[in-house]
Amino acid sequence: MKKIICIGVVAALALLGGCRREDIRECTVVMPKLTEADRAKVVEAFTSHKKGQPDRVYDGIFLDTFVFDFANKTLTMKYDSMKIAQTNIRMLIQQSGVEVLFPSNTTGVAGYLDVKPASVER
Repeated sequence: MKKIICIGVVAALALLGGCRREDIRECTVVMPKLTEADRAKVVEAFTSHKKGQPDRVYDGIFLDTFVFDFANKTLTMKYDSMKIAQTNIRMLIQQSGVEVLFPSNTTGVAGYLDVKPASVER
């Protein structure tokens, strides 16, 4: 009987800690030429426009957490790293026409590979 209870407890613990559903992180994106006029472009960059469907914000982006710092040319925001990566966030902003600085040293930074592909010059 004790053996069955122990197996049941171990199985329950394994199932409870099995998978993460969200991983909310904060990132700061540096945009060297950020102006007040760019605010709408940046917010618009995170909105999906599909023909025949209502506009919606990309999964994992929390628009209500956006903090623009125009003096330091940065945007600090929260996102769900299980749904979107920092690189994708930066790329979406850059595609909207706002220049973005990408980190040059990403070793040990969550969301980035520590190994560069062979096609990248070292």
